[in-house]
Amino acid sequence: MKRAITFLYILLPGLSIQHLQAQSLTEFNKTPLKQHVYVQLPIGSIKARGWLLKQLEQQRDGATGMAEELYPEKDNLGKNTDWLGGEGSSWERVPYYVKGLVALAYTLDDPMLKAKAQKYIDWTLNNQQANGLFGPQKMNDWWPRMPMMYALQSYYEATNDNRVIPFLSKYFKYELDNLDANPLSEWAKARAGDNMEIAIWLYNKTGEKDLLKLVEKLKQQAYPWIDIYTNNGFYFFGDDFQPKHMVNVAQALKFPVVYAQLQDLPVNLQAFSKGINHIMHDHGQPEGLGSGTEFLAGTGSMQGVETCTVVEWMQSLETAAKVIHEVKIGDQLEKVAFNALPAQFSRDFKNHSYYTLPNQVQSIHGGHGFNQDYSTGIVSSPYSGFGCCRYNMHMGWPYYVKNSVVATPDKGLAVITYGPMEIETVVAGNKKVKITEETNYPFGEQIRLRVGLAAPVSFPLILRIPAWSVKPSIKLNGIVLNGVKAGEMFTVTRKWENKDQLELNFPMEVTTNTQVNNSVSVERGPIVYALEIKAINKVTKTHAVTGFTDYEIHPQSAWNYGLMIDKSGLTNVNLLQSKMPDNPFIAANAPLKIKVLAKRIPSWGLDYNKMAAFDVPFGPIASAEKPEEITLVPYGSENIRLSCFPVIGEPKKGNKTLVENFDHGMANNWVFYGGGWFWKDGQMNVSSNPGSGGYGINGSKYVANGTDFKDFIYQADVKINTTGDAGLMFRVAKPAIGPDAYQGYYVGLDQLNGTIVFGKANGQKWTVIRSEKYPVEMNKIYTLKITAKDTKFDIFINGSPKPVLSASDDQYQSGSIGLRTYKALASFDSVKINTF
Repeated sequence: MKRAITFLYILLPGLSIQHLQAQSLTEFNKTPLKQHVYVQLPIGSIKARGWLLKQLEQQRDGATGMAEELYPEKDNLGKNTDWLGGEGSSWERVPYYVKGLVALAYTLDDPMLKAKAQKYIDWTLNNQQANGLFGPQKMNDWWPRMPMMYALQSYYEATNDNRVIPFLSKYFKYELDNLDANPLSEWAKARAGDNMEIAIWLYNKTGEKDLLKLVEKLKQQAYPWIDIYTNNGFYFFGDDFQPKHMVNVAQALKFPVVYAQLQDLPVNLQAFSKGINHIMHDHGQPEGLGSGTEFLAGTGSMQGVETCTVVEWMQSLETAAKVIHEVKIGDQLEKVAFNALPAQFSRDFKNHSYYTLPNQVQSIHGGHGFNQDYSTGIVSSPYSGFGCCRYNMHMGWPYYVKNSVVATPDKGLAVITYGPMEIETVVAGNKKVKITEETNYPFGEQIRLRVGLAAPVSFPLILRIPAWSVKPSIKLNGIVLNGVKAGEMFTVTRKWENKDQLELNFPMEVTTNTQVNNSVSVERGPIVYALEIKAINKVTKTHAVTGFTDYEIHPQSAWNYGLMIDKSGLTNVNLLQSKMPDNPFIAANAPLKIKVLAKRIPSWGLDYNKMAAFDVPFGPIASAEKPEEITLVPYGSENIRLSCFPVIGEPKKGNKTLVENFDHGMANNWVFYGGGWFWKDGQMNVSSNPGSGGYGINGSKYVANGTDFKDFIYQADVKINTTGDAGLMFRVAKPAIGPDAYQGYYVGLDQLNGTIVFGKANGQKWTVIRSEKYPVEMNKIYTLKITAKDTKFDIFINGSPKPVLSASDDQYQSGSIGLRTYKALASFDSVKINTF
């Protein structure tokens, strides 16, 4: 395999630093806060270059720059919005937008964007109430003020406007004095970590001790995120949807590390990594974060990721990297930024998709059955899905840029993430330095940094060495440095000279990672690769703002491929390298594509709604089709994609037995479809989804797709916690989201009607085969047992000597087993099946 070579150069050319405020406005943690915490450089200290600059410029010329024209209503960004003293009810929408707008404006140093932001900043700063409260007077909610405080933080660091610090001090005093009478609730209770982070930032500016009291009070009133992440407790709150809402979960990932600065305890720091591990095990997607539509939604390839989740997940990682100095955080951040983030947008940043799916083979109007479902949820539009994302999405790229390099307490710098950019700051107290980073990374392996100094100066430079890199190396002025290891932070401490340069080489290999149903994703370095699908865009609506349309995306080439993999990995891998384009996130011009061998799988098609592909078939899967060479392109370079690939091969022989007691969490190779499933106290449970816009709760399924049983004895403990029915599925194939979206049989205990029911589903049609009266009590454990032999089925309850129900049917011969509920909450345990 050919390898591109990536160089990192630190260049020290003639110095002309315009942004001298850098570390003069950077205060590190004061006591009693945790020491040795990194600090972000003031916005504007880091300028994007190359392909990264192109992303920001597209924002300026696209959805960010045109947002006020796109959303001119008083309840959005209109002149009569309440955040400009008008009559509207923008609530979170203006603060969301201004948070990203300010970051973009000062990262690009763009006068037009600065002017757009300034009116919101000025109105906010000039209209603070006498008691310290700010924002619209009629808005009695702590939450929308939190994103506006981030906007004020960025604005202050870029301008040193002397109104900001006393403004925030006055507000935080008001907040501390009033939280007991008006405690955090709903979104503010879920997102208190944002408030805490700004309070700590202000404490390091002013030293006001009451700010630490405020942080503690906010922590006490917030959801118990440290316990939630530690114990995988997202679904432990019944009808309260806030802790299982994936945007909240992503946003609160920063909560433990923010609070760890006040209480530097292992449990606080560990909660962050434990939370990510739990999310990725139970809900992980190949692009590096958990699914959520809008609640945590499992590992299935039919589930999606919300745009708000992507940008909030990134910001939480950016915050964590400053407190926990681990390589894996930067690795995770790059994976999300280089894959999930561009995938949410059209190639020109004019449109977004509210949800994106790892296997999204078309983008059309209609319902998927998500917990929160929208007919435009996966359509490319300035108005896709619910309104939050079209305002919150603007911070993604600018925040990535501004957090890529941070200041260290020992008066040096640490590189958290890489990309083409230029850093102008001060080190070693007040010595000006300019670092120019020249690279095509992550598409190339070489990064060049050039450092510019007016005079020699000593300072440490800390470099993240990605864990995926194969034999990484660093050269300083052409001399190889010793001790460079993948997965470690490498520190270069020396007296730097003008025009010193570093060359970082991070060799990348094409690898596969196991995904849902034993499928695989393909990766090279931080980039996930997806099938290149020929597509046609069908405009469905033209908007009043010139150049903005809604469009569906329809595939024009086959997508149902499985990869050919042998013991050594992918077969016949070829890298196709081309010239680096201005925008690498356009599939046709991708600077690196991958050719691999694959076979079509004719039986794999669209689901029952004809909206999405069926979940990726469990592999290995046989195919009689001829091998074909297919092309893979970067995940974020297309808006339709296939990234979870089944593996072509000899299917595994049918199972003889299975025992699953759920002793240690959610089982491997079980997938849920619709609603939400969670593990607690050694049981699998169906979550409460009140107010859900989807229909998953009406027929939520948890299926062991890797099983295949024909004749058997199958039993499990079932406890119904509300009216409705719950029971066991068997001989199941093609499960999808929806009450009857599967093929196979189901035996359920119907509490509402006092019956036991045996029936079958064929796509979306449910047929009762037989039912019998049986008194079913709520909150009582029933051991449900099924014997299946050929076409005859006997059902026993609690060890009854004779069948409670017997029936015959010949439609389904074999298939997977699973658990199911219909309009009920239930718990399951002690699953056991043996073949005859």
